[in-house]
Amino acid sequence: MTRKIIIGVLMVLLVMQLLQPEKNKSEGIAADDISNTYKIPEAVHAVLVEKCYDCHSNNTRYPWYVHVQPIGWWLASHIKEGKDHLNFSAFKTYSANKATDKLEELSEAVTEGWMPLESYLWLHREAKVTPEDTQLINNWLDSIGITVKTGD
Repeated sequence: MTRKIIIGVLMVLLVMQLLQPEKNKSEGIAADDISNTYKIPEAVHAVLVEKCYDCHSNNTRYPWYVHVQPIGWWLASHIKEGKDHLNFSAFKTYSANKATDKLEELSEAVTEGWMPLESYLWLHREAKVTPEDTQLINNWLDSIGITVKTGD
């Protein structure tokens, strides 16, 4: 009986591997990308790409383990949720008020340290936003007239 259960579980796991989620991958920079909306200093854009774009753009850099289900489904769900909240690749489609709100939230997220998510940082230590990164982002946001979150 136990052998049949183990074989059944293994069969389910094997079938799960055939059901891969759709990849969040586009070619090049989207026409509606934030970099086509605002003049972004190269250093700031590099921080956004390195630390934010995997979950908040149409171009995710996938790790090898995305092909292992249900991990791939979990990642796809996180990416969809991240893009629903803020999509740098579709930024030009936001109204002026929504864009301002999103940029103010960006400042708050990096200043208070709730982005990137801890669950993402477990395997992507390089994505941790440093105080220098926060300062770069907030200086840029301030230069374009966005109210930035201070650490106070």
